[in-house]
Amino acid sequence: MLSKSLVHDILTEALSTGGAFAEIFAESTAQNNVEMLNGVVEKAVSGIDYGAGIRIFSGTDAVYAYTNETDRENLLRAAKTAAAAVGRGGVNAGGAINFDLSGLDIKNAHAVQIMPENVLKKYIVSMLREAADAASGFDPLITQTSGAYGDVTQNVLIANSDGVWAEDTRVRGRIFISAVASNEGEKQTGSASPGASAGFEFFNSLDIKKIAREAAETAVVMIKADFAPGGRMPVVIENAFGGVIFHEACGHSLEATSVARGASVFCGKTGQQIATDIVTAIDDGTIPNAWGSLNIDDEGEKTRRNVLIENGILKSYLVDRLNGLKMGVKSTGSGRRQSYKFAPTSRMNNTFICSGNSKFADIIGSVDYGLYAKKMGGGSVNPATGEFNFAVLEGYMIRSGRIAEPVRGATLIGKGSEVLMDIGMISDNLDHAQGVCGSISGGVPTNVGQPALKVNMMTVGGR
Repeated sequence: MLSKSLVHDILTEALSTGGAFAEIFAESTAQNNVEMLNGVVEKAVSGIDYGAGIRIFSGTDAVYAYTNETDRENLLRAAKTAAAAVGRGGVNAGGAINFDLSGLDIKNAHAVQIMPENVLKKYIVSMLREAADAASGFDPLITQTSGAYGDVTQNVLIANSDGVWAEDTRVRGRIFISAVASNEGEKQTGSASPGASAGFEFFNSLDIKKIAREAAETAVVMIKADFAPGGRMPVVIENAFGGVIFHEACGHSLEATSVARGASVFCGKTGQQIATDIVTAIDDGTIPNAWGSLNIDDEGEKTRRNVLIENGILKSYLVDRLNGLKMGVKSTGSGRRQSYKFAPTSRMNNTFICSGNSKFADIIGSVDYGLYAKKMGGGSVNPATGEFNFAVLEGYMIRSGRIAEPVRGATLIGKGSEVLMDIGMISDNLDHAQGVCGSISGGVPTNVGQPALKVNMMTVGGR
């Protein structure tokens, strides 16, 4: 993508005013997107994004500059501009600039069989239309379907003045299927959006019709449901996307982005109990072909399996290079960014609560009266306090140890740190779901996950 001699000159220019560390992140990213509404293609867009970002550290301060003009003259100009922002009083002013760029041994854990660029658009359109037909044909109450396909092939080069030279190719794909049910002026939506760090073979492995029908079923069940009652009660949260609560209300508070600023409820609690002893939580960037996996993070560090909580004890935070300097700890391979337009910071990859020893039926059977949150939606979270409010897209009442009538309009309200200490049972049915997580370094693909679990008591918003 860029020659070593050019990169060496760029980093040397970046350090010319006394910066202690310099880094360049270059990328060439090809994207394909197709959108469909009611079986008709609404949009089909392909494009390539190309550019580079240059970052300089001076102590625990950082300067970042980026450009989409990657010829030698413009890259050196960007490095000079960033260096000028450091100023002649950089912490390394007068220090020697001496580094060798050596290749990082990267083993690809995410095999690709069918590259996206080799797939004809007609196959993508056929897949989306198959989903639309299956969803619309599920029930007469389905009045609208929508679908979207996206794939990304990102080639990256990461090099820095510590001598790192790392190149990688990342391939991802995802499909979104949505169905709307209407009845007497009201509407309810069901959706599904599986994705993977893989080629088009991932889509060939999916049962598209089944996924579409399940999305439609959620919409139909909820349009017929009564409103959920409110109050304090036990709540059983289903696996897979149920993990969004841990991701948002707890995971972000374990990122060094928050911890280094003292803006996390978990600051200074390493080695302390922050959850019940049946809770072990992991962030793993190495799971083969998982949506949030990477061979290396966006700072050139190899990703790894980071144990965040073990048997209720806080073991680790997620740390990037800059926040690691502020905290006095090493990177955990968690530096991520949306593109060259963003400086990296600590982010999650595939974050999940590990399987427990209970059976799902036993968890439901343990609840005399409560809520079963089968499918979770979006919500709002304050990362500094962990306070959250999440919508339940598909919910059911639990009565006398059995799943009873469906209910809609339920919300789960609480604080992440309190929920962790009130998890009473964890099932053995761990599963994952895909999302895009937003933060100060942009939107990045992340997996959320958990087994079904019971929170002994939560506040449920309803009627």
